[in-house]
Amino acid sequence: MLESLAKEGDYASTPEIENSTYRRVTTRLVPILFLAYVFSYLDRVNVGFAKLQMLSDLNLSEAVYGLGAGIFFIGYALFEIPSNILLHKFGARRWIARIMITWGVLAAAMIFVKSPGSFYVLRFLLGVAEAGFQPGIVLYLTFWYPERRRGQIMALFFAAVPASSILGGPLSGWIMSSFTGVHGLAGWQWMFVIEALPAIAIGLVILCTLPDSIGKASWLSKTEATYLERAINQEARKAHEFSLKGVFSNPMVLVMAAIYFCNVIGIYGISFWLPTIIKSTGITNLLDIGLLTAAPSLAAIVFMIYISRKADRTGERKRYLAIMIAIGSLGLAASVLFSSNTTLSLLSLAVATVGMYSALPLFWSLPTAYLSGVAAAAGIALINSLANVSGFVGPYLIGWVKQTTGSTNMAIIALSVASALGFVLVLSIPSKIVNRVPSSRVEG
Repeated sequence: MLESLAKEGDYASTPEIENSTYRRVTTRLVPILFLAYVFSYLDRVNVGFAKLQMLSDLNLSEAVYGLGAGIFFIGYALFEIPSNILLHKFGARRWIARIMITWGVLAAAMIFVKSPGSFYVLRFLLGVAEAGFQPGIVLYLTFWYPERRRGQIMALFFAAVPASSILGGPLSGWIMSSFTGVHGLAGWQWMFVIEALPAIAIGLVILCTLPDSIGKASWLSKTEATYLERAINQEARKAHEFSLKGVFSNPMVLVMAAIYFCNVIGIYGISFWLPTIIKSTGITNLLDIGLLTAAPSLAAIVFMIYISRKADRTGERKRYLAIMIAIGSLGLAASVLFSSNTTLSLLSLAVATVGMYSALPLFWSLPTAYLSGVAAAAGIALINSLANVSGFVGPYLIGWVKQTTGSTNMAIIALSVASALGFVLVLSIPSKIVNRVPSSRVEG
């Protein structure tokens, strides 16, 4: 039956077969990519935990930390587009494995930081090594899933971001409190080494197992592969194909980059500084701080998956994206309003975390539906590289404001305003770009 349907291209009339085929793809691909992104995100933001010991050990200022935390994104942004184009050229398996192994080595090398200069250099090189990973995976998923299924799949993948906080917070706190002084190394040095090892191991697994395309997946039958390829090819004809030059000057791509910038600046600002904010409330035990940073992320995972499924079913992605960004902005503002009340302030930050994280998979349904081919490779990388400059601006802004005023409140207000601007930009996007006709055929 599947063979005849594949020949006819009649996908909509066979939801059971379609769902079973995509379950197989999801089971094979998503777990390893999820784990890879967990440790990708952990290795870029665990410096927020290292700060709790590293600054006093090395006599570094808050501004030096903010600059070093953010300079990662300068290297990341500069090499993002070339990396994604090379992935498109050489294949996902080798390129993603290369990214993971090199960033794992450089993340472990953070134990050699002795001065502001070495801190800056290693953070910059870590950004160069990791450049192209997230947009590369986003691009890779478009090779397998049609647009009507991407919301839920992107949610499963981007759930790795809050999951890294759930794992990384308690893990980092435990390592730093338990390994201090072992073999003459500080707790923060052990944290960098131990948390870098999984990236190298997963990179080797990906090198051995990840198929570059549908046609190279040995675990698919011929009819399943044909079915998937025709579904992707049928949809690709509806997307926009631009030249590389056209991508860089396309107004819609630039607006999408601005929306993502406005959302991500809040995520990175909170990720790098939440342990410090919690410590400032009087909580000093590192494991307790880790557990408190994990709590908002658990709620974020639940909401990310639920909201993305809702948006896929209704097709109203613009409305849900705007709502989630607005929740993130209001949560940040409320955390300042209730700054004198530890419980309410942390609860507000949890609400902000849920909103900002839930917006991630909803956002990526825009460019992956709008672009195709090499334009998708360049466009996705361009959006991510421009937006991730926020990873430099957010932490540095908070560090500078905290050192200048002794408080992070004004910096968090600035992040809230940026998120509010993202909300306005979402409303400016034509609905036909964001939304689609809802389909009851998508399982979930």
